[in-house]
This record gives sequence, C-alpha cells and structure tokens, in this order.
Amino acid sequence: MTQGVVQERRNLRVGLFVTCLVDLMRPSIGFAAVKLLEDAGCTVEVPSQTCCGQPAFNSGDRATTRAIAEQVIEAFRGYDYVVAPSGSCAGTIKTHYRELFDDDPNWRPRAEDLSARTYELTSFLVDVLGVTSVDATFKGQVTYHDSCSGLRELGVQNQPRKLLSSVQGLSLVEMNESDVCCGFGGTFAVKYGDISAAIVEAKEKNIEATGAPTLLAGDLGCLMNMAGKLTRDGKPIVVRHVAEVLAGMTDEPPIGQPKPKAAESG
Repeated sequence: MTQGVVQERRNLRVGLFVTCLVDLMRPSIGFAAVKLLEDAGCTVEVPSQTCCGQPAFNSGDRATTRAIAEQVIEAFRGYDYVVAPSGSCAGTIKTHYRELFDDDPNWRPRAEDLSARTYELTSFLVDVLGVTSVDATFKGQVTYHDSCSGLRELGVQNQPRKLLSSVQGLSLVEMNESDVCCGFGGTFAVKYGDISAAIVEAKEKNIEATGAPTLLAGDLGCLMNMAGKLTRDGKPIVVRHVAEVLAGMTDEPPIGQPKPKAAESG
C-alpha cells in the first residue's frame, strides 16, 4: 500500500464501539482507543450504544440477541467504519450478526453492511489504515496474550505485535501457548467455574515463566480474569490493555488494582 493511499484512507469517520466492560470498568481504554484513532487521522464519534449481545448469544438466547443487534445496527449506521478495543465484541458484530438474520431479507443486508465495516482496534490501525508505528514510550519487558475471539474469529495476532515493536523502550517476551484460552470465555467462567479456574492457573504459569513484569492483551474480560488470578496469588505482574500502552496512556493503576484513595482534607 502506498503512502498516498494510506493518507487518503485516514480521512474517515469512525464510530467507536466502547464495549460494556470498558464503559463500566476501564474507561481509560476507550480514551486510549480514541487517541490512537485520532492520531491516525480519523474523526471519532461515540454514539449512544448498548451491549453487543454476546452474553445472550453465547447463552443461546437468539431473540434477545437479535433485539440488541438491531439497536447496534441502527446506532452505527452511516459511519465509514466501526472500531472496538475488543476482539470478542468486534467478533460478535462481524461474524455472528449475519447469522442472526439469515431468515430476514430486511435486516440481513444491514447486518452484512455493519459486519463489513467493523474491526478490532489494532487490526483497523494496521490492516485498514496502514499504521506501522505509534508515538509512545514504555520502559521494560511485556508479554502478550492472544484472546480467543480476536485470534480465531478476526485473525488478530501480528497486528498488536507490529505496533508494540515501535514503542520506545518496550521489549516483547513471547509466552508459551500465548494463543491458548485464559479461561474467561464470558458466561463460560460462570457456568464452568472449576474448568475456568484450571485454565487460568495454567495461563498464570506461562505468564510467570516469561519473567516479564507486564501482561498485555486486547480484551478487557480476559485481562480482568488473568489479573484476578495474579492478584489473588500475590503475583506482582502489572496487567494492562494493549491500547493503553500503544497510546502512551498508562497513568491509571494496572487492571485489578484499586485507585489510591484521595487524601482527606482538614
């Protein structure tokens, strides 16, 4: 792709799909995503939105998922692209919305249109905009976990690594079985708690074995699950979303750690 083509594509109107977890638990990821997209030349808007419907979909509740999907399709109508800092939410919209409307000639084309415009954040930056580097600094070693949906549904693997390689001071140490599930899986962790706990325990050992003091990934659900395990076991490993590091926005406490209380006056 030539630089001219890349620059032409960067004058885009992008709708940010924030995701429920980011909105409720870690808004800094959303702000980091906006910074990365604006730095790449995009105009970013955040329309009023709901859940992507993934919990209902994974639980087999197609009626509820369809109702949610219709709201999402309407909310993001008219944007050049829809971008989410989450492989699982982007995967739900991009790969599963179409099958929800197989029998509906009115909604199927609209679902297909949204699917074609939806991307995970790092994939959009690299694959659509042609971004090869970011202006950020992060001192030290990190390791990276490939979240299941982003990797298997969207092919997100090399894109975050390519961008991380441009971060000044950062050294990536690959973990063994980086592409193996962390045990979260949304409702899976609730339905099959014992299995989930065994999976995240194995993941914890692989994270520790790298010797890297920081763990990154592209899905907050996975990060919260791994951070919870590491914290319960007293492991001093910092956990962050990859967007926070790529945007140079690491002032917030690591995932799984509370913000320090403000000093009382008087």
